[in-house]
Amino acid sequence: MHDLLANPWFYATAVPAVVLVGLSKGGLGGAMGQLGVPLMTLVMAPVQAAAIMLPILLVMDVASLWSWRGYRDVKTLKYMLPGGMIGIGLGWLMAAVVTDDMVRLIVGAVAVLFVLRYVFAGAAGRARSKPHNVIAATGWSTVAGFTSFVAHAGGPPYQIYALPLRQDPKIYNGTSVIFFAIVNAVKVIPYFALGQFDATNLSASGVLAPLAFAAPFAGAWIVRRMKPEVFYPFMYAMVFLTGSKLIYDGVAGMF
Repeated sequence: MHDLLANPWFYATAVPAVVLVGLSKGGLGGAMGQLGVPLMTLVMAPVQAAAIMLPILLVMDVASLWSWRGYRDVKTLKYMLPGGMIGIGLGWLMAAVVTDDMVRLIVGAVAVLFVLRYVFAGAAGRARSKPHNVIAATGWSTVAGFTSFVAHAGGPPYQIYALPLRQDPKIYNGTSVIFFAIVNAVKVIPYFALGQFDATNLSASGVLAPLAFAAPFAGAWIVRRMKPEVFYPFMYAMVFLTGSKLIYDGVAGMF
């Protein structure tokens, strides 16, 4: 424990990682959040970075829930939470079989194809909102729960279903915050069962936790001042960057 917390490179990577993830949790785009764990892996093993980040995500969820209180779409949560729980269960069962790099590559490819479809749909297609679909919601939320468990990469699958709904940005962010707060809380149980937490990692999480409160509030403050015509192109750009980063990480890790 002493060696990690005494290492200046731990702070040089972990502090920016927590800030970026916090801004993302506040609603300022998924690509920032995807940079968190990779930054920390510069000085520690990926599994340790993920274990340190999960308690921090829980703290951020509290701040984000407060920032977006009162904003939610109940139907989205009703359709997507069951699939999210199924995905966590599948991730737990397959944790020893599926590698993080395989998941990053698959999720990244799907996210990039999703954005390309948006780009080539034309202005009319982009402006038109899609209705809820319980089958699509269950499918994508299952993928989101699975990828969130094995690689902290649940954002793109969630966005693939939720962004075409064209919800008000405040409703979109408030709903996604609730979804991932519940997913992250449930993930704690299998993470403990798999031995992902120890004194060293929890101590590191505790040192970084104070930063976890400020960044989500900053992200929420920025998003509240963005118009929908700015918010949605920005979010799709963030999904593209997220997907590209995940593809890069997946390919690099596998080869």
